[in-house]
This record gives sequence, C-alpha cells and structure tokens, in this order.
Amino acid sequence: MTELHGEVAPGFESVADAFRANFADADEIGAACCVYAGGRAVVDVWAGFADREAARPWTGDTAVLVFSATKGVTAICAQRLAEEERLDLDAPVARYWPEFGAAGKERITLRTVLSHQAGLPTVDADVTMEDVLAWEPVVRALAAQRPQWTPGTCHGYHFRTYGWLMGEVARRVTGTTLGRWFADAIARPLGLEFWIGLPEAEERRVARLYPPPPLPEAFLAQDTLLGRAATGPSNLFCYDERWNTRPLHAAEMPSSNGIGTARALARLYAATIGEVDGRRLLRAETIAAASRVQAEGDDAVLPFPTRFGTGFMLPPTLGLHTRPGAFGHPGAGGSLGMADPEAGFALGYVMNRMQLGLTVDARADRLVAATYAALGGGR
Repeated sequence: MTELHGEVAPGFESVADAFRANFADADEIGAACCVYAGGRAVVDVWAGFADREAARPWTGDTAVLVFSATKGVTAICAQRLAEEERLDLDAPVARYWPEFGAAGKERITLRTVLSHQAGLPTVDADVTMEDVLAWEPVVRALAAQRPQWTPGTCHGYHFRTYGWLMGEVARRVTGTTLGRWFADAIARPLGLEFWIGLPEAEERRVARLYPPPPLPEAFLAQDTLLGRAATGPSNLFCYDERWNTRPLHAAEMPSSNGIGTARALARLYAATIGEVDGRRLLRAETIAAASRVQAEGDDAVLPFPTRFGTGFMLPPTLGLHTRPGAFGHPGAGGSLGMADPEAGFALGYVMNRMQLGLTVDARADRLVAATYAALGGGR
C-alpha cells in the first residue's frame, strides 16, 4: 500500500482514501491533493515519487507543471485586475492593445477571449520555439491574423492562445508580464508556491512529468483545427519530454506552463471564495459573474460539448461530480484547481503521470466526489 504523507482533518478521511485509491487503481507515480474548507486546509496529502528513476520522493514542497490548470490562475488575475478597475472585461481588447484591432478583431472583448469565443484558437503564422519563448513574435502574429469564425458566434477551446491574448493585455495595463504581476500581487501576499515563469532557484523542486501514450491521430493532424490548436503553434507542443526542459519551465505561457503545488492551487481558489489568513482575492459578486455561463454546447475545436464562464470551465465540463456554481480549470494530464462557493471548499490536485482523454480525468473526479461526500453533499 502506498505510504501517504501530510495531514487530514477529522471527517475528511474519505478524501485521503480516494487519493490512496488513485495509486492502487490508476497507477499514480507521484501526486498531491489539498482541500481548503472554511478558510483552512483540511486535507494536505502527497505520496509517491517526484522522479521514479532517481528514487526522488514526492514531498510537501514538490511542484509540477499543471498545463491548462494555469488558465484558471490567469482568469483569477483578469478578475482581480477588473476589480481594481484596470480592466473592463466588456471593453474591446483593442482598447488596451491597439494593434490587436486589425483584420476584423476590433470588437472582440476581453470577455469574448476569456470564454473562448474570439475565433483565435491557433497562431496561424509559422513560428519557432525561439519565437514562442521570446513572447513578442507570437503576440504580434495574433494581433495581425483574422479570426477563424465571427467572434461571439460560437466557441472553441483556445489551448494556448488564451494565455498569450490575456497575458499581453495584462502586460499593457500593468507594465510587466502576467507572471511577474501574479507573483507580486497575488502569490507573494498569499504565500503561494506557484509560478508562471519558474525562477531557476526553484527548478530543483519540480517533479518529472511522465508523458501519456501517443495521442490519437485527431489530436495531431495539422489539417484539422483540433490538431493545430492542440499541438500548436507550428506543431511545437506535443505532450512529450520537452515539457521537462528548463526553457519551457522558465518561459511564461499563461495558458499552459504554470508550475506549483496542490496546496497553492487550493489556497488560491480558497481565497477567491472566502478569507484565507485574513486575505480575500475576489468579491462574491465577482465570482458569481465569472461563473455565469458565457458559452456552452458544441465546441468548434474539441470534439465534445463544453461550457465556459468568464475564464473558467464550468460543470459538467469541469467534472462529472462538480455541482452547479463550481468553477475552475483542469489541466492536460489530470491536474485540477477548482472551488465551489456554495459547498464552501477549494481543491487542488497535481500529479506527474499524465493521462489524456476526451473526458474529465477520473483521478481528479474521484477526489472531488470524495470531498463533496465529506462535506455532506455527495450524490
């Protein structure tokens, strides 16, 4: 039986049991789960290996790349900037980024971008990895290109462009990168071990990712919108060993390469629905508006229906066991950050054995179900 480390408050043993079951049933290598309820951590557990071959154990300080769970962090940044009246989410992107208002994009609003309705799921220009790491070439390409569909008429998952679009807007209004602003305005005051653009001094604590089996051809075919969006730009981003490299850890990709702990994700989301050590990030009315449905139904990129609020995934896309009112974002491979204001909890789950599929990761879903059950809200 896998040895569990950490702490579990009385009444939440079922979450620890579900976490342990993931190792027994889903062949976890290393993982962590944290649940906040009532403004405090009631589950904070970890187990397994950060690097199996090196026999490096997962510890309470182990961080890991969480892929699109980063989008939820970026959405929280956007909502905070809106509360500070530095952004109007219903204003055109071009108000903050004038070059963007070209090729039929002058009326695209920030809310349209955050709800995946902008029609920009791919970077159409040919770019190199050096271009991606440099930032400017990619955002220039997005500013110049024409949308794939009339913005606002449908939605389609913006795998990576979501982060560049919102990141450039944040850069224009804050004078710094989104990752640096997040570090200074949110992560440091809350004591979060989460980075968008990992400092070299923190590299030692990062778990090795174990890529999934090869993706189905539909995810790779460059003659489909799904294939171009999933592996783009320019087919540079398959889910393989490249995500274990220092350049992709150090870069800022606010849709895709956040690195942190389960504890940080749970604490961050907890601070959006209540006070954590005397600090609250977002007002209740902000969260209510952000978790209101903006786009739902058939997705123009993914081959199944999806539902989005303003920056967040919503149930049932967020998970089979999440209830209406919950919000957050999963990441490729299985990670999850989410909160349910009505149930009064926030959850973070991270792992290093990647599993990819067209439905919500079963390991994360099991932990969410166990949390609801522990709070008396199981179904």
